[in-house]
Amino acid sequence: MRILLVNPNTSAAMTAGIAAAARAIAAPGTEILAVQPSFGPRSIEGHFEETIAAAGVAEQVRLAAPHDAVVIACFGDPGLEAAREVTSAPVLGIAEAAFHAASMLATGFSVVTTMTRTCVIAERLVHRYGFERSCRGIHGTDIPVLDLEHCGPETVARIEAAARAALERDRSGAIVLGCAGMAALCSTLQQRLGVPVIDGVAVAVKFAEGLAALGLGTSRHGDYAPPLPKVYEGWAAPLGSA
Repeated sequence: MRILLVNPNTSAAMTAGIAAAARAIAAPGTEILAVQPSFGPRSIEGHFEETIAAAGVAEQVRLAAPHDAVVIACFGDPGLEAAREVTSAPVLGIAEAAFHAASMLATGFSVVTTMTRTCVIAERLVHRYGFERSCRGIHGTDIPVLDLEHCGPETVARIEAAARAALERDRSGAIVLGCAGMAALCSTLQQRLGVPVIDGVAVAVKFAEGLAALGLGTSRHGDYAPPLPKVYEGWAAPLGSA
């Protein structure tokens, strides 16, 4: 089985780290093909950057080698709907996957993420996916995404402190890590906190394996039908299908 793992930002170090986390959890025989866009921001910390990154996700899925499933490894799930249009394989965003997993493990969960300014993006996803009754809080740490490329003890301590405060304030039973760059911290935080800590990369990989093994893929009916054939201009020309 081959899973296309798309890091929507252009940080090669983060792509490598996310790929390592995915390979550590993948079943024997599952190949993780990690890619990143050919253009776009090195980190995604706002609406503008997310919009550019979504186009990069669409680029990578459109041009990818054959695959059995796709995981979009950014907590904003940028380009998720577009990716589902251009492949018949199941496509999972790590936020959607993490919310589902957390709701199976606790009656309420809290999200601990990076920049506070991105909390509204996560809040909108909570409502879009229908988890507003389960998600009890979204908390920013104001840790820049690129600081997670080489995550030291001080950064881990800040995330742990935010998670402890969230559990107490929100009366939550689980923590969702709100950035793919936090994937490597999941086991450490779970041991320290004593509650389920959900890394969206790991659960998305396992969900993707399950859907692919069941022979289930993205619907080709209605709004997920393939994009209409047409010419694309400029840098997007290779993405056209006319």
